[in-house]
Amino acid sequence: MTDAAAVLGRLHELADPARLAGMARTGVGGARTLGVTVTELRALARELGRDRALAAALWDTGVHEARILASMVEDPSAVDAAQLDAWAAGFDAWDLCDQVCQNLVRHTPLAWDRALAWAARPEPYVKRAGFAVMAGLAVSEKRAGDDRFEPFLRAVAEHADDDRPVVRKGASWALRQMGKRSPGLHGRAVATAEGLRSGGRGARWVAADVLRELGRRTPGRS
Repeated sequence: MTDAAAVLGRLHELADPARLAGMARTGVGGARTLGVTVTELRALARELGRDRALAAALWDTGVHEARILASMVEDPSAVDAAQLDAWAAGFDAWDLCDQVCQNLVRHTPLAWDRALAWAARPEPYVKRAGFAVMAGLAVSEKRAGDDRFEPFLRAVAEHADDDRPVVRKGASWALRQMGKRSPGLHGRAVATAEGLRSGGRGARWVAADVLRELGRRTPGRS
């Protein structure tokens, strides 16, 4: 295993505190943020390679960028539900949530299950994570049939009425990505959004955001 302390030292060398103010303005970063870019983290992850023990040690530091890096070096085929749930419980910023979901969770065999389980949770970043995984799967699972996404459409319909910005934006993201997959899913996503228009404030926001984009185009047409 690569020494986690040495990797943390590398992160401190890459850190630029001048970036922190801009990150904070967009809600990026948690309590312990260094100011390292995702591009720099990806380059470091390529150098380090897959390392489960290092991923665990980096996550345990609680440092924002170390946790994102952990999601890049972890082995998606080896994680279990307990680990994914524990990491999701530690999300404290939308970018950490989204990075872990796109770098790791959507590539695991548990992705479809965790997406549905997390979307039903009350914690804002865990709930967003459910929607983020749905969005990621809608993009990456090229061979999945339209019907595979039907449970996700139902989950958005059931859980999108949440006016917390990180949640409603996640629900919109998931529904928009599903609607872009195919003409069939476009129609189902639009119908789901139309149904949300009669819901509460959070649901209405999601509906407007989705229809603003999906109402303009149908996949496969110019």
